[in-house]
Amino acid sequence: MSHKLKHEIELLKKKYNFPGVTVAYILPDNTIETLAIGLSDLEKKSKMTVNSKMLAASIGKSFVGALVVNLDKEGKIKLDDYLSKWLGHYKWFSRLPNYKTIKLHHLLTHSSGISDHVHMESFSLWYKENWKNKNKDNFKPEFLIGFVLDQKPLFEPGKGWYYSDTGYILLGLVIEKATKSTYYKEVENRFLKPLNLTMTFPSDKLILPGLVAGYTSAYNTFGLPVKTTIKPGEIIWNPIMEWTGGGLISNSKDLAIWAKHLYEGRAMKGSYLDELLKSVPVDKEKPGLYYGAGVVIDRDNSFGMVLGHGGVIPGYSSSMRYYCKYKIAIAFQINTDIGVWDHSTNLVSEMEKRLAKIIIKYLNTKIC
Repeated sequence: MSHKLKHEIELLKKKYNFPGVTVAYILPDNTIETLAIGLSDLEKKSKMTVNSKMLAASIGKSFVGALVVNLDKEGKIKLDDYLSKWLGHYKWFSRLPNYKTIKLHHLLTHSSGISDHVHMESFSLWYKENWKNKNKDNFKPEFLIGFVLDQKPLFEPGKGWYYSDTGYILLGLVIEKATKSTYYKEVENRFLKPLNLTMTFPSDKLILPGLVAGYTSAYNTFGLPVKTTIKPGEIIWNPIMEWTGGGLISNSKDLAIWAKHLYEGRAMKGSYLDELLKSVPVDKEKPGLYYGAGVVIDRDNSFGMVLGHGGVIPGYSSSMRYYCKYKIAIAFQINTDIGVWDHSTNLVSEMEKRLAKIIIKYLNTKIC
């Protein structure tokens, strides 16, 4: 099967001209296979390896969602808590859209009616002028939240859906208040260490060991250079701004392991999948697509119900999927976001479909 997968990925590489990719999948019997194709650095001609690491971007939200659900199970918070219970003491809180009626589960499912600072013109303009500034104080949660203050709500909480990194930044503040600890320490102690996810760690520094070169479009909205690393492991912009909107560097093998454990109910003690998968519809034009606690739920996928998350950030694209019917987890990371960030290509979705088709066909043949 590895030969067929490699051939398929080579075809995609030729079609989309991406630098390199890592892939990992886990079968029902927990067999793990990994492969890497292409280059980790175009200028240095360095080969991609199965241990190469990239920014996982919004796949990090799956850890945030799991952590919030975990805290709910422990009784430290309630998903039905009003946000005001936890953040109402901030001076800026009353300037937050829908501040009186937002509950924690609204933030988890992107149904709060809050805009997304990442896609606001005011943020893009500010970032173009300031991305070279490495002062981490410029990217503190409250500063990022400031971009949505005094904005009109997009809709009443629970009455619509709009993807919002800002909502997850707010959840980060809740997590740290409820635990009296840092988000990253909680993720490490609850998930990374117990599940032995040794290639996943916070992207909260300029130097991230093992990070491969990333490549973005010359026309990116943030004014970044095409190559997003200065040298191997050193990123040109400050990734601390991601925090609970993403905030992790990872590897395809770790992401596949995380998906397998998380969506099979083994990522934490007790029963939690009902809370994790409690979801809201995303789009009327996509009736089978839902969003739960940091998880995209595709009920109309041709391979049956699929759970997971994607991640796109300047220089990198990632996918993490779990195919419920077949108990298979598949993850991959590509060291470019060209055509993915602006949805001008189908690279990620096409790779998801092609990899799943080959692996599921192999599994069915093996069973027969």
